[in-house]
Amino acid sequence: MQRKVHAVGRTDIGRVRSTNQDSMLVENETGLFVVADGMGGHAGGEIASRICIEQVKREVASKIDPELVQSVKSHPDPALLQALANSINYASARIYEHSLEDPSLRGMGTTATVVKIVEDYAYCAHVGDSRFYLVRSGFIYQLTFDHSLVNEQVRAGILTPEEAEVHHLKNVITRSVGYQEEEDVDTLCVQLEKGDLLVLCSDGLHGKINDAELSQIANKRGTASVAELVDLANDRGGEDNITLIMAEVR
Repeated sequence: MQRKVHAVGRTDIGRVRSTNQDSMLVENETGLFVVADGMGGHAGGEIASRICIEQVKREVASKIDPELVQSVKSHPDPALLQALANSINYASARIYEHSLEDPSLRGMGTTATVVKIVEDYAYCAHVGDSRFYLVRSGFIYQLTFDHSLVNEQVRAGILTPEEAEVHHLKNVITRSVGYQEEEDVDTLCVQLEKGDLLVLCSDGLHGKINDAELSQIANKRGTASVAELVDLANDRGGEDNITLIMAEVR
């Protein structure tokens, strides 16, 4: 069965930055959703996130075709997971090549959180500290792992979650798309249920709104809460670009 998923997305420059280095993709027809949070001086982040979106879209369209989907016998399907991971690494190679052509763009990169709906499953490939959440029956679950310095220290028991929230290095990420030709990509698959909300966001949103608040607001208004949540992140400082995609499973 193919689940009907309807998503709403918004990206905002915030209150401090002069440019928006975030990019997003919302394709309700194909069930493909992407958040990319770019980094790098001289417009590098903006270029990296845009290339990431373009290349992932192209690669997913060409590789996750009806023939591959029809060949799936059970979920999670390794071929689908690999195809999503490959789409991110294809983007990573293109960004890396672009940076070699222009010395002012050296070191640019981007996060990438990619979700593709296949039948009644959500497949995800992920690099960086943007996030993929599942909101179900009033509860919120962070499905992706932040590839950040402080999060790895929390997992190692060096920092507490409370200390990580206010740490001066909390925005330092340990993996990015485009910094090198190929990156270690996390993948996952989750079965969908009617009424689920899928949330993809950059750290400009989850850094200002905690999980409990996000769950409460999303449960109350569903996809209609996207603008409210972005405005709330801005009201709390808006120091970073803010991107949010929320998809409702019908």
